[in-house]
Amino acid sequence: MPALRERLEDIPLLVDYFAGRLAGRMGKEITQIERRSLSAMQQHSWPGNVRELQNVIERSVILADGEVLRVDPGMLVHEPPPCISGPAAAESGSGGSDRKSQIETVLRETRGKVYGPNGAAARLHIAGTTLDSQILALGIKKYQFK
Repeated sequence: MPALRERLEDIPLLVDYFAGRLAGRMGKEITQIERRSLSAMQQHSWPGNVRELQNVIERSVILADGEVLRVDPGMLVHEPPPCISGPAAAESGSGGSDRKSQIETVLRETRGKVYGPNGAAARLHIAGTTLDSQILALGIKKYQFK
């Protein structure tokens, strides 16, 4: 089966399906999907495929306060910038130290907050779990920034 990024025409159908199913479970009534949100979802590369789409819709339904489903752009995890990962990353010379200082700077700005729309991961355009892995690999103590 092709990746979701190769089936952009399926996104409106999947969004409608997930929104209806999840809203029903939560006792909410979603009758419309914001056009801007749908457009943003169709432009997203969906590295997590359909499961990522379902999670984004679920969070949006939880946050919905009316009949219109809106997706916060911060929920769409963007492609991570090229970076090094793994244990070797911490010792890979200037590339590792550049990334380490970049992460530390953003952690300082967010006061150690990794997750959420105002967290370091969103500012770096990567998933929170990816940032946690990089923090661990680079030996950064994120709690010192709180």
